[in-house]
Amino acid sequence: MTVRPEGGAYEWFRRGLHLLENGHAAAAATLLGHAAEHQPDSASVLEALARAQFDAGRTADAVESFERLVELTPDADYARFGYGLSLARLGRFEEALQQLKLATVMRPDRPEYAQELRQVRATLAARRQPPTS
Repeated sequence: MTVRPEGGAYEWFRRGLHLLENGHAAAAATLLGHAAEHQPDSASVLEALARAQFDAGRTADAVESFERLVELTPDADYARFGYGLSLARLGRFEEALQQLKLATVMRPDRPEYAQELRQVRATLAARRQPPTS
């Protein structure tokens, strides 16, 4: 049986953000998950949920949430970055590369985007190298 927290979607969102900002990602993800159930097309709720899931180590869940966010807001650079970063953490580097390229093109002024893109490119290049004996 799932216990529903007090309040509504907006309260859950606000409380979830507060928890996330104060380092309580797992608790934030729980509250933000409730908010997302009631506001499935809210980009701000999905972004916060995906961030909380990622920070809580729930990377596969973060991939799903970031993917949904990209579907809703394909021009959102942070959605692309978070999606790419999450994919990379799961070892899905080819997919991550595409998302990180898009994020970096959208916001070339964000050094963390370029850094993650370089890291994924380096990982892919290393994997293409023949093993040495």
